[in-house]
Amino acid sequence: MSTPLAPPTAPEVPAAPADIRPPSITRGDHRTETHSIVATDGTLLTLLHVRGPREPDRGPVLLVHGAGVRAELFRPPIPYTIVDSLLDRGWDVWLLNWRASIDLPLNPWTLTAAALHDHPVAVRAIREATGAASLSAIVHCQGSTSFALAAAAGLLPDVDTIVSNAVALHPVIPAFARFKLLTMAPWISRMTGYLSPAWAYRSDGVFSRITRRAVALTHPECDNLVCRMVSFTYGSGRPALWSHRHLDERTHDWITGEFAAVPMSFFAEMGSSVRAGHLVPSAGSALPADAATTAPRSAARFALFAGEDNRCFLPESQRRTLAHLERYQPGRHSLHIIKGYGHLDVFLGRDAWRDVHPLMLKELER
Repeated sequence: MSTPLAPPTAPEVPAAPADIRPPSITRGDHRTETHSIVATDGTLLTLLHVRGPREPDRGPVLLVHGAGVRAELFRPPIPYTIVDSLLDRGWDVWLLNWRASIDLPLNPWTLTAAALHDHPVAVRAIREATGAASLSAIVHCQGSTSFALAAAAGLLPDVDTIVSNAVALHPVIPAFARFKLLTMAPWISRMTGYLSPAWAYRSDGVFSRITRRAVALTHPECDNLVCRMVSFTYGSGRPALWSHRHLDERTHDWITGEFAAVPMSFFAEMGSSVRAGHLVPSAGSALPADAATTAPRSAARFALFAGEDNRCFLPESQRRTLAHLERYQPGRHSLHIIKGYGHLDVFLGRDAWRDVHPLMLKELER
């Protein structure tokens, strides 16, 4: 474990471009190796080790995607991705396909299972491969909630900095999203074992066709039906996960193949957490039931990020997690509210390299 870094001067840090470097690495410069690893419950996962034109001179950083997507989320077809930014600064970059990845077989996953079985194994595998004493992480959405839960439970002692986007320990969602999650999802679970934005172009029975038709009628915001299905599945808004003004046409088309099935087991678990106001581990699990409500069993420093316009998880989610962490570790953690951004355009936006990446890099390098 590395020596704790100096605490920030204030718990909430204003979001502004910082230390902007012109792009010099692109996807064409990437060398990617895929490593298979096995979670402690036997689930097969993959780690993508991404290298740039030069050898890294900083430590390893693990990137963890959200629900119903995959590790490639961090490499959209924009000129300069967060992976490029990290490689440009000399980081040793690893991307995790955890049990929620659409590159893995569909399974009834939960955040609790990922916290217990996936993230500790991934961290250990990277440390063994690199010889590093510790590592940093950039975690997004449900990759962030499950990773934060693992850290709070004391399962990630070798992680020293966690850059968390959108939500960590305290999910707060818009009113209509709350209605869908708490009222509609239990009914939907009687019809299907999962929801999938891929139903936009691939039917799977009568319910998928009814859902596609309903979404087409109620979400007229663009011509990309996957984009509209994503809004129905994950939040409240048109669209819910990004602002169209941040996505170029190529990226907006690319998302068609990047979203697929999410099991209803996740929505049930998230419903319990939203009701409680904090993450609630699945009943009967080995995770401590008070992992999100008591002092974190972790020395990791959290740098919390939230798009000001996020309609999946409101910025209040990260504010509450900051307040919780500061109660036990005052002055150690930080919060960035990114003006004009939402949920995923923090990574998919054409100008994210200028507006967001420098802030994340500074947090990693503190």
